Amino acid sequence: MKKSKIITLILFGIGYSSIGFSQMDAPTTPPEESPMPMKPEMTEIWEPQIEKITPGEKPGDAPSDAIILFNGKNLDQWVSQNDTEKSAPWAIKDGYFEVVPGTGGIQTKMKFGDAQIHIEWSAPDKVENSGQGRGNSGLFLQNRYELQILDSYNNRSYSNGQAASIYKDAPPLVNAMRSPDKWNVYDVIYTAPRFKDGKLDQKAKITVLHNGVVVQNNTTIQGLTLYIGLHNYPEAHEEDVIALQDHGTKVQFRNIWVRKL
Repeated sequence: MKKSKIITLILFGIGYSSIGFSQMDAPTTPPEESPMPMKPEMTEIWEPQIEKITPGEKPGDAPSDAIILFNGKNLDQWVSQNDTEKSAPWAIKDGYFEVVPGTGGIQTKMKFGDAQIHIEWSAPDKVENSGQGRGNSGLFLQNRYELQILDSYNNRSYSNGQAASIYKDAPPLVNAMRSPDKWNVYDVIYTAPRFKDGKLDQKAKITVLHNGVVVQNNTTIQGLTLYIGLHNYPEAHEEDVIALQDHGTKVQFRNIWVRKL
């Protein structure tokens, strides 16, 4: 055999051996370990325990942790908006109170942010006027954002100004108004706006049930309620009062309570 062929075979053998060695003896990557099997208790939250409260006996009754804003007897939780050093000037009737037109709005002594609010109201028994002139008041959240109160029973007005609208902002999904001789109920879940470094970070949100019907579903409140112009958030603010509007008609109120959220 020629010398060149012998050298070639030797080199081939060395190469083959090297390949074989690398394939047989090179370290291999260990298989990934399987994750620990989940157990039911791994997704159970035990602490802190949930605070226990006592719900109302009947629908609309205040739960044990509610702040009672009207108990059917007095307006001790309210003051005049014209002069916050004075008592609320509206008339106490038999288990409810009534707007005294011309005396101005009233507001709570306490301030609130995120809140659940229950309020029952009725348009005046005597039907007078039409549109915005009929049974008009308003529930102002943080003294800025109005949930409209209006006798919208067989009474056409602009949609974002009728009962259960966010006034001049968002119409209700439906008109769930009862006749003027009956009581209406608003159940409100309100999320206050958030501000960061003096600037708006998150707009307010509101969900409203009118007589048990969802009429505002996590609706974004576009800003300060204005009669003229686009709504906006002109300044940062903290918790503030709840207010009821005197719009010149004898709207009636009863069973008002709030829970801070």
